[in-house]
Order: sequence, then structure tokens, then C-alpha cells
Amino acid sequence: MSPRSGFVALAGRPNVGKSTLVNYMVGHKVAIVSDKPQTTRRAIRGVLTVPDRYQLVLTDLPGVQRPRDALTSRMQQRVEQELGEADAALFVVNGDQGVGGAGDRFIAEALASARIPIVIALNKIDRLNHARTVQGLVTASDLGLPDAEVFPISARTGKGVPALVDYLAGLLPEGPFYFPPEDFSDQSEDVMLAELVREQVLLRTRQEVPHAVEVQIEEIEQAESAVVVRAIMWVETESQKGILIGHHGRMIKAIGTAARKEIERELADHVHLDLSVRVRRSWRADDALLDRLGIT
Repeated sequence: MSPRSGFVALAGRPNVGKSTLVNYMVGHKVAIVSDKPQTTRRAIRGVLTVPDRYQLVLTDLPGVQRPRDALTSRMQQRVEQELGEADAALFVVNGDQGVGGAGDRFIAEALASARIPIVIALNKIDRLNHARTVQGLVTASDLGLPDAEVFPISARTGKGVPALVDYLAGLLPEGPFYFPPEDFSDQSEDVMLAELVREQVLLRTRQEVPHAVEVQIEEIEQAESAVVVRAIMWVETESQKGILIGHHGRMIKAIGTAARKEIERELADHVHLDLSVRVRRSWRADDALLDRLGIT
């Protein structure tokens, strides 16, 4: 049998577990995870390869939403572009919060017009009893995607994921692999490291601050005893800068310490992380900066 390869786009409301699912499928952390909406700003590809059988390229899309500024407009354009180029789409819904609301139906309408096979994953079943799981499956089947298979899964524990992966692989066309078998992502190193820093910001800040922060890697330099990584955390106001630095620098120190450990795990080397905070008012509406940050 000839090998199969292709692209599967993951769609869903913000914070339904798409990034956790991609990471579990790939077996490697390729997408940061937090409980904040808009955690995923770029289309992040994870690559799952089973030699001689299939290569599944999973695109973790930004949360599908109605655009509000240049940032969210670019995110939505990226969603539409990736769906247009995908071989199939995986619609992830949150069984724990209830399925079938306006957000899910908005996404279902967008997927219905994509003209590719759609699969629905009812996520977070580890938090549901049998009755709620059954109700979630029934509601998911009634989202206006009548040809979509529905799989109950837990991205956190992996329950139901192998069956979902096998089904998705069967939807792929025959063809050569797009990436070397050892690859697990197409992200550049600087984007991956910047995201690991931003993840620690998301874990430690609240209200508007998580949405107002973006991280840019300025330099990665191999020194004698460690890899030196210099990063900028962009914010929109002086008050946000003050929050990120914290009283006596405690917040930026905590972010840096935790991010350094994650970067060391990624690079398998000692790391010296140099963090700074800069203010760029309304950067989310600044096309030039968004271009530099690679949010296209």
C-alpha cells in the first residue's frame, strides 16, 4: 500500500483544547497551552509520521472568530487560507462547556463551505459522565455537518485519540511525505522559543495583559557555557509594562526562570535568557510589527 500524506486543519472555539490535542498526537510540545483565549495566534503545524504508512500534518489554527483589529483579522485570514489548502478539517468542541452554542455553529457554517471532509472531536470527556458524553455526541451530530464522523476524546489523557488518528490518516491522499520523518513541526526556532516565553506570561497574568503581550526573539547566540537567548516582550501601555516587570522585578524574574527551563528542555542545553519589556502602543493594529513578528 502506498503511503499517505496530507494536511488536517484543527478548528474550534478558543480554549477547546486544540493545542493540547496536537501536542498529544505528535508526542512533542509544538503548541503552547493556557486557559486564555487567543493563545494560538499563528497556524502552527505539528507533524505525525508513521514510517511507510502515513504523515499527518496537523495545523493548529487560531481560534475562529469575528475580526476586531489587525491582529484578529490576520488570524481569521490565516484560518480561511489553511482551510482552503487542507485535505480535511478536525472540528474540536468542548464537551465540558456544552456544545452547540453560537460560536460552534458559526464555525460549523465556515467548515461546511470548505468542501473538504470534516471530523468532529468531542473533547474533555474525562470530565463528563456517561449521560453528558452521550448528550454531547448527539448535539455535536446536530451542528449542520451531517457527513462528519464524531469521536469522543480526551486530549489530556489520550482516551479515544488513537482511533481518531487512524480515521484522519485514512482521509489523506496517497503521496510522498512533506517533511523528513524525524520532524515534528515546521516552526522556526525563534518562533518556538518566543512562544515558550509567552506561555509563561499567559500562565501568570490576567485580564487584558495576556492579550496585549507578544514576544520577539532578538538573538540566539551559542556561548562557551550556554546558549544566550535575548527576547523582547512587547506590550501596549506603561501600566502593562509595570505588571510584567512586577514589584522589585519579581514578575519578570518568575517568567524568565520558568521560560528558561522550558527553553533548556527544547534546546537540550544550558540557557541564559535575557528578557526585556518594551511598549508599542496599539501593536495589535500595527501591520509593520505584525509582519516582523511573523503573524501573517
